[in-house]
Amino acid sequence: MSRVRVHNFSVSLDGYGTGEGQSLERPFGHAEGRLHDWFFHTRSFRAMHGEDGGDTGVDDALAGAWEPGIGAEIMGRNKFGPQRGPWEDHEWTGWWGEDPPFHTPVFVLTHHPRPPLVMKGGTTFHFIDATPQEALRQAREAAGGLDVRIGGGPTMVRDFLAADLIDHLHVAVVPILLGRGVRLWEGLEEMEKRFTVESTTTPSGITHVTFTRPADQ
Repeated sequence: MSRVRVHNFSVSLDGYGTGEGQSLERPFGHAEGRLHDWFFHTRSFRAMHGEDGGDTGVDDALAGAWEPGIGAEIMGRNKFGPQRGPWEDHEWTGWWGEDPPFHTPVFVLTHHPRPPLVMKGGTTFHFIDATPQEALRQAREAAGGLDVRIGGGPTMVRDFLAADLIDHLHVAVVPILLGRGVRLWEGLEEMEKRFTVESTTTPSGITHVTFTRPADQ
């Protein structure tokens, strides 16, 4: 069976996966770009957006693992855009422009389903109201035997971890303190017992922690 993966998920030292006060102007709230600055400078991130250059090394090697073998993504509505409640603006097509970097079906979990949104490059956003288990069933069907990526935000990742649906989790621990926002680890005590855990600290100051479900499980 295909695996369920999370890649490049950044958290602060105090466990926040996004800041407080998200909006169109501040997608990550008061955290601004501090959680993801390490990722924005990698060659993999720049290539994702059709740009040359960027840093190489361990950060880039881990950043670049997000795409190979992925056949579908599941993301929360807050990752797709800043709107809350019933959709008021169907013209909004996400933060990524006409050709989003996913190039697969993307299932956006929302309590307000809407028709699919077909973008350039093979990305189609499907807006569904579903449990993690049902969303994963639909994503696996669309992925055609490839892996499914859980794209965030922190509430989404936490819900899938709580349901024991994730096989590989890559968390980048960023040496900043946010103090407020949305925590990743709430209610996940002893989660680490389900995984093999490895960590690597890079010259950028980022500690990459990977949780991988043993093959015999």
